[in-house]
Amino acid sequence: MNGHVVVAADGSPPSLDAVRFAAGDAVRRGGGLRIAHVTETWVTGVPIASAPALGQTLAEQSEEVLAAAAAVARAEAPGLLVETVPLTGQVKVELLREAREADELVVGTRGLGGFMGLMVGSVSIGLAGHTACPLVVAGHPHDKVHGRIVVGHDAAPDSEAALEYAFEEAVRRGARLHAVYAWQVSAFLPTFQTYTPAAEEAFDWGKQAARDQLTPWREKYPQVDVRDTAVCAHPVEALAEASSTADLLVVGSRGRGALGSAVLGSVVHGVLHHARGPVAVVPSRTGERRTEPAAAVVRSRTGERRADPAAGDG
Repeated sequence: MNGHVVVAADGSPPSLDAVRFAAGDAVRRGGGLRIAHVTETWVTGVPIASAPALGQTLAEQSEEVLAAAAAVARAEAPGLLVETVPLTGQVKVELLREAREADELVVGTRGLGGFMGLMVGSVSIGLAGHTACPLVVAGHPHDKVHGRIVVGHDAAPDSEAALEYAFEEAVRRGARLHAVYAWQVSAFLPTFQTYTPAAEEAFDWGKQAARDQLTPWREKYPQVDVRDTAVCAHPVEALAEASSTADLLVVGSRGRGALGSAVLGSVVHGVLHHARGPVAVVPSRTGERRTEPAAAVVRSRTGERRADPAAGDG
């Protein structure tokens, strides 16, 4: 299938939530759904598991998990093209392979069976930042549709892919978009802590750069109702709070400034643990040829507008 969504299933309630989410996304994208179940090699590789009977049992269990997940997907989205695939290997490796040709990879917050009880911080953290496509951790589904997407950005080029994904999701869902820029003085910058005007100026610069970064995206997607917010707060705290009334929270897998270098283990790590709804982690395209829009603009001390060097030459 082309333009399909891949979802990992293992029979657990969180994975079935992920299947429902993935089915809806596949419909909105006009593609199909590929449901994967992974039986880990360490189970089949130990001597006691080499018995043919156990191998057959594991294969039957995998088929049962996939059949149940497919039934959930078809109930959620009648008419959706659904494909199931039983896999054997390491969960992370197999799912990364499945993600290579997918539009999106969806996983639950924790699992059983193929995930062997792993929780956020293992499978999700292990995949985030490594997938070729956006990764959605479809945890804590809301009881109702809020019609609102939240995206965290920091005016860095790495935020562009997350913004593109968020705007496109807002269009597909007919949802409002809330762009959040959160900035907190680092404990490693004592100068800012003791010199308040410098900290305020840094925040103002970042806020304006973040707002300027949104301008070309607003122009490209005029149909999207966009609200932008800049706050002096830890990005994880600000984004987790905003996620409580959002159908999806979008973050980039890399960044700087407000997203605290967004290396996994910092903002993305924190968001995956504390968000109150589904989270999409979008890989940056830094180093690749970027799609428009791309350039951010900041203000100099004199108020003159100038191109942000960090944004590159577009």
